[in-house]
Amino acid sequence: MPFVKICCIASREEAKLAVDQGADAIGLVSRMPSGPGVIADEQVADIARYVRTQLPQHIRTYLLTARQTAASIAAQLAVCNTTTLQLVDFVAHEELIALRQMLPGVALVQVIHVRDEDSVREALSVAPLVDQLLLDSGNQKLPVKVLGGTGRTHDWSLSARIVAQAGVPVLLAGGLNPANAHAALDTVQPHGLDLCNGVRSNAGGASWLDAVKLAAFMGVVKG
Repeated sequence: MPFVKICCIASREEAKLAVDQGADAIGLVSRMPSGPGVIADEQVADIARYVRTQLPQHIRTYLLTARQTAASIAAQLAVCNTTTLQLVDFVAHEELIALRQMLPGVALVQVIHVRDEDSVREALSVAPLVDQLLLDSGNQKLPVKVLGGTGRTHDWSLSARIVAQAGVPVLLAGGLNPANAHAALDTVQPHGLDLCNGVRSNAGGASWLDAVKLAAFMGVVKG
């Protein structure tokens, strides 16, 4: 069964809904330059504690952080206390090595925003330093960085090459939904899928995890 991570979780109730529907992990978004789903570090910590104490023990909690130095990332994790760090911006190799030494029991996931051949080279160079790669559709080169939550797909042929060569588990993100999940799995052959917007609804300025969309997605991926 593909691994499934539901991102942009904003409450204990959404965490429970995701897990009850079959999610293996939840994503908790801390401060970002742009994008959806941001919650305060204290709220991340509360949801992570709830998952750790009230939900099945195998469920992973991912802290999405835009910080780029080992010291600042470790300091944030000390507050949030998730099982996994998802590094959504570029982190220098020496900082990743330092982070591994500082946090030996914490899984490291480096996000690669797949745009071109340089993205493939970046992914393969960093793969030996982390536990997972996550392939997304952001753009770090814009005046205001876009580091996730775009609702857009990218060139899956590039992602498939990364999956084939990385040597570590790879999650695919970016514009996934119930309609394209099967094609994503067939084309890229990732370890799992990660999504936010594809299973959420919005109205009146509010956003929520949509149980109907989530069930449809899980039916495709886990069915």
